[in-house]
Amino acid sequence: MGDMVIVAYRPKPGKEHELLALTRDHVPELRRLGLATDRTTLAMRSKEGIIVEAFEWEDGAIGAAHTHPDVLTMWERYGAVCDYVPLHELPETHDMFAQLEPIELS
Repeated sequence: MGDMVIVAYRPKPGKEHELLALTRDHVPELRRLGLATDRTTLAMRSKEGIIVEAFEWEDGAIGAAHTHPDVLTMWERYGAVCDYVPLHELPETHDMFAQLEPIELS
């Protein structure tokens, strides 16, 4: 068993398409590097256009990712197209059942 994570990305102005492309490639690349499990990845969009992703790291992979050059490069690309958002800042998370629009990853 690995670690499930949920992360939210606010696209920078004019960068939503680039962020979506990165999100579609993100977990497949982590899997290629042996850092993410085969558990289904979910991606969704908030009413404000924030992209939310849920996926599972392999056991111990979060620490390894912080020193892996390919992951660091990927995170630099994310930094160019989005800002990370704490989940509690999404208005949907204040509802009993947070409803988000699904995003097709394939």
